[in-house]
Amino acid sequence: MRRLAVISAATYGYLDKPRTPGSHHGTAFTTTFNGWDDEKAKNLEGTFIKSGRQLEGARVVKLWDPDQAAAKKLAAATGVDEVAASPEAACEGVDAVLIIDDGSGAQWKYATHPLKKGVPVFCDKPLAMTAREAQSVAKLVRETGTPFMSASSLRFVPDIVKLREETLPTLGDVHLGNAACGNELVYYGIHALSMVYAVLGAGAVSAINVGQPDANVVRLRFADHRDIVLTVGTRDWMRAGYQITLYGTKGWATVQPDLKNLYSYLLEDFLRLLDTGEESVPVEEEVEVIAALEAGKRSLDLGREVMLEEVLNGEV
Repeated sequence: MRRLAVISAATYGYLDKPRTPGSHHGTAFTTTFNGWDDEKAKNLEGTFIKSGRQLEGARVVKLWDPDQAAAKKLAAATGVDEVAASPEAACEGVDAVLIIDDGSGAQWKYATHPLKKGVPVFCDKPLAMTAREAQSVAKLVRETGTPFMSASSLRFVPDIVKLREETLPTLGDVHLGNAACGNELVYYGIHALSMVYAVLGAGAVSAINVGQPDANVVRLRFADHRDIVLTVGTRDWMRAGYQITLYGTKGWATVQPDLKNLYSYLLEDFLRLLDTGEESVPVEEEVEVIAALEAGKRSLDLGREVMLEEVLNGEV
């Protein structure tokens, strides 16, 4: 039985907002492995997601959050043995660490310690809010050789896997596509673009954003001359949700993926990494995803097409 720690798992604060008790990802990840106690869960404040799909072979035994009171309540409700006093302490005596999306966009900073200690790490999306930050994580991953994974859960949901493995071969050559989701371009747009990468692969080279603030319409050009349009808008412009459409020479396909138990498929893939050492999402690919999204943001600011190399090299 693998011993896991979850870091920054009991509270959430979206970007510049104060953190409050409750964590969508933190509670869903923990209950996927540990289940929950209904009576003790009544003591929790804020969001508490009860995973409908349980994974065997691993258990969360340590939990850390800057709000120690919230951490203790979550640990009690989910049967976590120990509330660690620090994120570093949470990494001691475990087989792997799950760093949770806590809203900051900077959860990658918690990965430095376990990577240097050789403790395998899953770092929740987004890997970082800028390509340069994401590159720094990737550099450390390769220098240490520590198993590492960061990815959107949308890559692994059954509908997207089916689109790649069963539907895509029937579409002929796919040169055009759309992907859409709600909210901020990097922080949430990673889900839309990750669906594209999961199905069609990597290779984005440039971005041009012809939308407006909070209503992004980004054309991404890929090295194989494929063009993908991302539509990502905040709640004032569009309702949240996820959709991908592919246009092929032999047919079209549109998918609005079923998100039921979506985190369990992501975590299942991380366990597979621990078992086999095989990376389904190399960290360099996740850096490229962040660079493509950042290029889309910079394009809107600059009013021109932006190359991914420009953001990766810190030129814009």
